[in-house]
Amino acid sequence: MLGTIIVDDEIDAVKFIESIITEYCKGIKVLGYAHSAADGVQLINALKPDLIFLDVEMPHGSGFELLSHFPDKNFDVIFVTAFNHYAIQAIKFSAVDYILKPININEFIEAVKKVALSRKKNRERNFNFDALLENLKTRIPSRLAIPASDGMEYLNTDDIIRIEADRSYSWFYLNDKRKLLVSRNLKEYQELLSDRNFFRTHNSHLINLNYVRKFIRQEGGYIQMKDDSTVPVSRGKKDLFLDKMAALSRISK
Repeated sequence: MLGTIIVDDEIDAVKFIESIITEYCKGIKVLGYAHSAADGVQLINALKPDLIFLDVEMPHGSGFELLSHFPDKNFDVIFVTAFNHYAIQAIKFSAVDYILKPININEFIEAVKKVALSRKKNRERNFNFDALLENLKTRIPSRLAIPASDGMEYLNTDDIIRIEADRSYSWFYLNDKRKLLVSRNLKEYQELLSDRNFFRTHNSHLINLNYVRKFIRQEGGYIQMKDDSTVPVSRGKKDLFLDKMAALSRISK
């Protein structure tokens, strides 16, 4: 049985979360509630929960500020938040669980199942929260958490040369010559990295524009990267790719 607390300034949201837990999440017991970050800190210290449902934006302190009070986090967190591009990007980059308001019951149940499974595997959670708090320092996150066979790996986005699709998986090619296979599809990383000078040149290829060495017009057009790899450019993406490279060149001057 997982003991949980709910930290949210909206009383109706707290009641709704509790009702979902009571109805659909039999392995969870609600220990208490808090309606501010400060009260949440006190409740966590008092009740030592296994899981926290945590609102991001609250008066007098955010959910992120609450987390910063716990250097050693012996609990899991599921963020419950209204859409906020800046916060959601940081959360996604850091591989931390979240649910968007208005709450979808099926998504809520799946998030709880994911936490329960990760606890069985004794997942290390501190590093994900550390990555999250670091990513929140800038409006464009830089530390990308990716699942590895033995846990999580935290990549600086500047170290990623390109990503290549392999069915529902993705190969990461890094500037230290490593190659990592990740069990997520390319579209997810396209959405995450679009603000970091990454460009999808083809259905199977997402590249870091900072690592482009040369565009070659032969054979319909392809790109040579700084690691000497070559990447195709689909016909419909060629003009946009050249425009982005021209803009990047102007910025770097």
